[in-house]
Amino acid sequence: MGLSDGLSNPDKKNMVVADCTKLIDTQVATMGGVSGLALKAGYAAVKGIAPNYCTQAIGRLLPQAFAALDPIWSEGKQTGDAVEHLTQNRSRTADALLGVTDARIEKSKNTTVQGVYNKLRNSAKKHVEEAVPGLAKIIDNYANS
Repeated sequence: MGLSDGLSNPDKKNMVVADCTKLIDTQVATMGGVSGLALKAGYAAVKGIAPNYCTQAIGRLLPQAFAALDPIWSEGKQTGDAVEHLTQNRSRTADALLGVTDARIEKSKNTTVQGVYNKLRNSAKKHVEEAVPGLAKIIDNYANS
Protein backbone atom coordinates (compact mmCIF):
# COMPACT_ATOMS: atom_id res chain seq x y z
CA MET A 1 0.00 0.00 0.00
CA GLY A 2 1.43 3.36 -1.07
CA LEU A 3 1.27 6.64 0.82
CA SER A 4 -1.46 8.06 -1.42
CA ASP A 5 -3.73 5.03 -0.96
CA GLY A 6 -4.88 6.25 2.45
CA LEU A 7 -6.02 9.56 1.01
CA SER A 8 -9.26 7.95 -0.09
CA ASN A 9 -10.41 8.60 3.49
CA PRO A 10 -11.57 12.26 3.25
CA ASP A 11 -11.15 12.90 6.99
CA LYS A 12 -7.55 11.71 6.94
CA LYS A 13 -6.81 13.67 3.77
CA ASN A 14 -8.27 16.84 5.32
CA MET A 15 -6.07 16.41 8.41
CA VAL A 16 -2.95 15.95 6.25
CA VAL A 17 -3.87 19.01 4.16
CA ALA A 18 -4.42 21.09 7.31
CA ASP A 19 -1.08 19.98 8.78
CA CYS A 20 0.76 20.68 5.51
CA THR A 21 -0.86 24.11 5.26
CA LYS A 22 0.28 24.91 8.82
CA LEU A 23 3.78 23.70 7.97
CA ILE A 24 3.98 25.98 4.94
CA ASP A 25 2.55 28.95 6.85
CA THR A 26 5.14 28.42 9.59
CA GLN A 27 8.01 27.94 7.16
CA VAL A 28 7.15 31.12 5.26
CA ALA A 29 6.63 33.15 8.45
CA THR A 30 10.08 32.27 9.78
CA MET A 31 12.00 33.05 6.61
CA GLY A 32 14.50 35.85 6.70
CA GLY A 33 16.78 37.62 4.30
CA VAL A 34 16.06 38.93 0.84
CA SER A 35 14.81 35.62 -0.52
CA GLY A 36 12.59 35.23 2.55
CA LEU A 37 11.06 38.64 1.94
CA ALA A 38 10.45 37.75 -1.70
CA LEU A 39 8.86 34.46 -0.75
CA LYS A 40 6.69 36.09 1.90
CA ALA A 41 5.52 38.66 -0.64
CA GLY A 42 4.80 35.98 -3.23
CA TYR A 43 2.94 33.84 -0.71
CA ALA A 44 0.90 36.84 0.40
CA ALA A 45 0.11 37.66 -3.25
CA VAL A 46 -1.16 34.14 -3.90
CA LYS A 47 -3.21 34.17 -0.68
CA GLY A 48 -4.52 37.61 -1.68
CA ILE A 49 -5.90 36.16 -4.92
CA ALA A 50 -7.80 33.52 -3.00
CA PRO A 51 -7.32 32.96 0.74
CA ASN A 52 -7.84 29.19 0.42
CA TYR A 53 -5.78 28.81 -2.76
CA CYS A 54 -2.79 27.22 -1.01
CA THR A 55 -4.90 24.82 1.04
CA GLN A 56 -6.84 23.80 -2.07
CA ALA A 57 -3.62 23.42 -4.07
CA ILE A 58 -2.17 21.17 -1.37
CA GLY A 59 -5.32 19.06 -1.49
CA ARG A 60 -5.05 18.74 -5.28
CA LEU A 61 -1.31 18.00 -5.24
CA LEU A 62 -1.23 15.65 -2.28
CA PRO A 63 -1.94 12.41 -4.14
CA GLN A 64 0.78 13.12 -6.75
CA ALA A 65 3.19 14.35 -4.07
CA PHE A 66 2.71 11.23 -1.98
CA ALA A 67 3.08 9.05 -5.08
CA ALA A 68 6.37 10.84 -5.86
CA LEU A 69 7.58 10.40 -2.26
CA ASP A 70 6.44 6.80 -1.90
CA PRO A 71 9.65 5.20 -3.25
CA ILE A 72 11.83 7.27 -0.89
CA TRP A 73 9.48 6.59 2.03
CA SER A 74 9.47 2.86 1.26
CA GLU A 75 13.28 2.81 1.23
CA GLY A 76 13.21 4.45 4.64
CA LYS A 77 10.75 1.93 6.01
CA GLN A 78 13.09 -0.84 4.87
CA THR A 79 15.98 0.77 6.74
CA GLY A 80 13.82 1.14 9.84
CA ASP A 81 13.28 4.91 10.03
CA ALA A 82 11.37 6.48 7.16
CA VAL A 83 11.28 9.94 8.79
CA GLU A 84 15.06 10.01 9.15
CA HIS A 85 15.52 8.63 5.63
CA LEU A 86 13.40 11.39 4.08
CA THR A 87 15.27 13.96 6.17
CA GLN A 88 18.69 12.59 5.19
CA ASN A 89 17.58 12.57 1.55
CA ARG A 90 16.04 16.03 1.66
CA SER A 91 17.53 17.07 -1.69
CA ARG A 92 16.01 14.06 -3.45
CA THR A 93 12.75 14.58 -1.55
CA ALA A 94 12.61 18.24 -2.57
CA ASP A 95 13.29 17.31 -6.21
CA ALA A 96 10.42 14.81 -6.12
CA LEU A 97 8.01 17.38 -4.68
CA LEU A 98 9.11 20.18 -6.98
CA GLY A 99 8.71 17.88 -9.98
CA VAL A 100 5.04 17.58 -9.05
CA THR A 101 4.55 21.33 -8.65
CA ASP A 102 6.52 22.13 -11.81
CA ALA A 103 4.28 19.84 -13.86
CA ARG A 104 1.17 21.32 -12.29
CA ILE A 105 2.17 24.96 -12.77
CA GLU A 106 2.82 24.34 -16.46
CA LYS A 107 -0.86 23.43 -16.82
CA SER A 108 -2.16 26.35 -14.73
CA LYS A 109 -4.29 28.93 -16.48
CA ASN A 110 -3.71 31.47 -13.70
CA THR A 111 -0.94 33.69 -15.05
CA THR A 112 -0.50 35.49 -11.70
CA VAL A 113 0.20 32.22 -9.91
CA GLN A 114 2.49 31.09 -12.75
CA GLY A 115 4.40 34.37 -12.58
CA VAL A 116 4.88 34.21 -8.81
CA TYR A 117 5.92 30.55 -8.98
CA ASN A 118 8.39 31.14 -11.81
CA LYS A 119 9.99 34.08 -9.99
CA LEU A 120 10.46 32.06 -6.83
CA ARG A 121 11.24 28.65 -8.34
CA ASN A 122 15.04 29.04 -8.32
CA SER A 123 15.13 29.51 -4.55
CA ALA A 124 12.33 27.03 -3.85
CA LYS A 125 14.47 23.92 -3.50
CA LYS A 126 16.34 25.29 -0.49
CA HIS A 127 13.05 26.16 1.21
CA VAL A 128 11.46 22.81 0.41
CA GLU A 129 14.55 21.03 1.78
CA GLU A 130 14.18 23.01 5.02
CA ALA A 131 10.56 21.84 5.32
CA VAL A 132 11.31 18.14 4.73
CA PRO A 133 11.78 17.18 8.42
CA GLY A 134 8.37 18.66 9.29
CA LEU A 135 6.76 17.03 6.28
CA ALA A 136 8.32 13.68 7.15
CA LYS A 137 6.77 13.89 10.63
CA ILE A 138 3.36 14.72 9.12
CA ILE A 139 3.65 11.75 6.78
CA ASP A 140 4.68 9.52 9.66
CA ASN A 141 1.66 10.64 11.72
CA TYR A 142 -0.61 10.02 8.73
CA ALA A 143 0.97 6.69 7.77
CA ASN A 144 0.72 5.36 11.31
CA SER A 145 -2.86 6.42 12.05
